[in-house]
Amino acid sequence: MEVKEKVIFIKDWILNYVNSMPKRAQTLVIGISGGIDSSVTSTLCAMTGIKTIALSMPIKQISSQHDLSIKHKEWLQKNYKNVESSLIELEDVFKSFESKLSRFDNEHGMANSRARIRMTSLYQVAAATNGIVVGTGNKVEDFGVGFYTKYGDGGVDISPIADCTKTEVWELGRELGIIDEIIKAQPTDGLWDDGRTDVSQLGMSYEQLEDAMNNPNSQNRSKYLEIRKSNIHKMEPIPVCKIPK
Repeated sequence: MEVKEKVIFIKDWILNYVNSMPKRAQTLVIGISGGIDSSVTSTLCAMTGIKTIALSMPIKQISSQHDLSIKHKEWLQKNYKNVESSLIELEDVFKSFESKLSRFDNEHGMANSRARIRMTSLYQVAAATNGIVVGTGNKVEDFGVGFYTKYGDGGVDISPIADCTKTEVWELGRELGIIDEIIKAQPTDGLWDDGRTDVSQLGMSYEQLEDAMNNPNSQNRSKYLEIRKSNIHKMEPIPVCKIPK
């Protein structure tokens, strides 16, 4: 499918889903980070004509990342009149959370808690506006290596770009006219004070990951499978104890 066709297909998919709901959602609620995934997804949401609420929720976020989210918000509102945006400062909330749980401090757990606090905020806004929470995960993260926070950015109602690789998301971004700075920026999950990139955490570029996903003979296949194995619990259904009848 050509990129232009893909844009229309995803936009229509979102619209059709909302129209098929027993109680039709009035808003599409989405977190924007300044990254390519959330920028593309929020734009596709805006294209539906449904009221789209874009939330910027910084928690100890480095300024360059936050600046990109603000630039995208301004671009989105300039181009789509159905977009409403809010800046929700969650740093004090997170600091309180850290303090209350200092006895159980764990760096990785606290990093993931940022995503979970944001998820809770998105659902509160959705509840207050009769909306649904729109996910921004791509195929590599959601179904390849599980590079997301369980019940954080993985806690959503719909996932419009989850069947798109990162390369395809970049293509969608160019087609949609997303700000060039965002397209060229190094992907990051925004969970760390030092702004570490996805590549530094995964040890591979997205191009290498995509090749490893699709090519059993890829030189990075074993490393890809190792990452996938460690995160498979996120991608499989929750284990349920089945009682014999």
